Amino acid sequence: MINSARLIHLMPGRVRIYIGKRKERPSLIESRCRQFPPIYSANYSMETGSLLIYYHSQVPVRLIIQWLLEQFNSSAASGQSTNEFKGFSQLARSNVAKSGVAVAVYLIERFLLPGQLGTTSGFLRLFRPATFALLFAASDIIKEGFSYLFNKKKVNADTLTAVALLAASYNGKSSSALTIVLLSRAGELLTKYTAQRTRNHIINMLRLDVPYVWLVEDNGRERKVHIDSVKSGQTISVFLGEKISVDGTIVKGAGSVDESPITGEYLPKEVYEGSYVYAGSILKSGQVQIAVKNVGDDTAITRIIKLIEEAQNKQAPIQSYADKMAQALVPVSFIMAGIVLFLTKDWNRVMNMLFIDYACGLKLSTTTAISAAIGKAAKQGILIKGGQYLESLSKVDTVVFDKTGTVTEGEPVINRIYSFNNYTEEDVLRYAASAEEHSSHPVASAIVNRAQELGLSIPDHGKVVTVIGRGIMAEVDKGNLLVGSDVFMEEEQMDITALKSLQGLDFKSEKNSLIYVAYEGKLMGIISIYDPVRFGMKRTINQLRRYGVDEIILLTGDKRHNASRISSKLLLDDFFAEALPEDKANLIRMYKQRGNTVMMVGDGINDAPALAYADVGITLGGKRTDIAMEASDVIIIPDDPLQLPNLIRLSQNSLRIINQNFITTVAINSLALMLGAMGTITPVLAAVIHNVATIGVVINSSKILFMEMPKNEK
Repeated sequence: MINSARLIHLMPGRVRIYIGKRKERPSLIESRCRQFPPIYSANYSMETGSLLIYYHSQVPVRLIIQWLLEQFNSSAASGQSTNEFKGFSQLARSNVAKSGVAVAVYLIERFLLPGQLGTTSGFLRLFRPATFALLFAASDIIKEGFSYLFNKKKVNADTLTAVALLAASYNGKSSSALTIVLLSRAGELLTKYTAQRTRNHIINMLRLDVPYVWLVEDNGRERKVHIDSVKSGQTISVFLGEKISVDGTIVKGAGSVDESPITGEYLPKEVYEGSYVYAGSILKSGQVQIAVKNVGDDTAITRIIKLIEEAQNKQAPIQSYADKMAQALVPVSFIMAGIVLFLTKDWNRVMNMLFIDYACGLKLSTTTAISAAIGKAAKQGILIKGGQYLESLSKVDTVVFDKTGTVTEGEPVINRIYSFNNYTEEDVLRYAASAEEHSSHPVASAIVNRAQELGLSIPDHGKVVTVIGRGIMAEVDKGNLLVGSDVFMEEEQMDITALKSLQGLDFKSEKNSLIYVAYEGKLMGIISIYDPVRFGMKRTINQLRRYGVDEIILLTGDKRHNASRISSKLLLDDFFAEALPEDKANLIRMYKQRGNTVMMVGDGINDAPALAYADVGITLGGKRTDIAMEASDVIIIPDDPLQLPNLIRLSQNSLRIINQNFITTVAINSLALMLGAMGTITPVLAAVIHNVATIGVVINSSKILFMEMPKNEK
């Protein structure tokens, strides 16, 4: 990538500069240019590496050119995050410098001074220049190894390496010691680089990098201000190609936004007045004004980043097992070295034992796999709060679903309207909408929305009384209107004899929810309402079973007949209806006491206790509540149930790869130890085998990042 910018063409109001091929998205480069007030249009071509700028011609062109050259000649504009690998770069430079000195001194001693220093023996070898340089290059390893030994009275992988280096130096095996240092450094840098890339991948993708925004003032004028000065309740403008920097509601304009950094959804989302948008999204078309709700640390994207960072620090049980196993196997190398020395007195064989250990491969590959899996999931909009939950997901055999908003859409729709006593279906809908107009209940919204869609005139209503668990009483057109259940009609002694006119229909066995509408003591009609099953849920259930889930259960506070209908439709194993929050929690506890590994999927406040009790609690979709998110262990941001089996598959594949790495590390290093004890291989080859095996299992863990996760395309 070429970072040097230069002027190509210039004319009043227009300038073209060459900035080279950048890793940034063209839309981000263009939006950065438009942040400079005199520039009102920018177009970047990745093919030619050129940037075409249109600016207000009243502004001196030298200011435009100077600003552009400063932006695209600076390291900050190169498309790289300067701090992204700062720690890694410092480590790399330090290691390369030390290793380079050691190699140089070794070559000088080996080829230029072979006669003068070649006869030294025993402890005198420790004072040779090459040995000094070698021990300097590995000083941090030696310091850490012996510090661990003296402070904790135990040995670790660094202790083993330190002893191996000293033994090789003492025995005049400078080439073997140098090989250990170089390969250890190479392996260390590669594993740190892989882990760093894995951990930073999502965070870098989500980073806002929007220092300035256009604040809409009370007089309608726009003023460029720093994002830190923006507060909730203010309004900002976002233009084509720019990244949205706040959470809020669109109050003016329309367009489409790319929410893939937040939700993992690759298709742009159409937005308009009233739509809610998130910081980190990119405006792909249109121009909008957004009423700010959350900004800075309160935005959803910032909370996502914090969750990812916290998740990296939470160890899975298998990581703890790998650490303990690695720690337990380090003494094996020392014991074998002692046995070999006692039996053979061959220092080459002894060093073979010291050059090989299991710890590096076991610990690094496991950590990398867990980190890669969490990063891969986050890229799809799935936030796993720790490695322990990833491991639990791989063992799930029981899944418990909440119904409303999880298995179903959570937005009831009208299926059919029955009318009686010379009223039309439109009359039934109009009058029901009048009574339900100001209710926030989902059923009320379905009735009102349907009336508005049909363009019906909704009559005015007078006093409205809500009867809990029954329905609504309202005064409409100076008459008494009742909207509610059949029990409500019976209690209020409404005349429902008209039901007999519909031969062959038994409303008592109707599986949909029925809303009765009566006016002036007589039945007007019945509205049949149902909550449709979420798109893709049937496929989700099938795939969960394919990945080893034995029991799938529906758990709801809804009526029994509604739960039965959904359970039968999806072929679930069981259902529990009319459950209170504490009932849901008790059910989860009951299944766990049976020895099941339980995953609970819900989205509401009433699901929070059950989510907390489950082995893995998951919130799914856009209707999730903050309390449910707090109680859950995994948050699936996209409204896509197919992400559930995807998540199970990802966890199972990750654990499978970790087990592969366990077997590979133990097998290769055990074989190398055996060959080393027999004297079949040299210490140099032993070091090569050990480090190549470590690098190999780390690369195997990293492939998790490239696994495909199918989407539920609607």
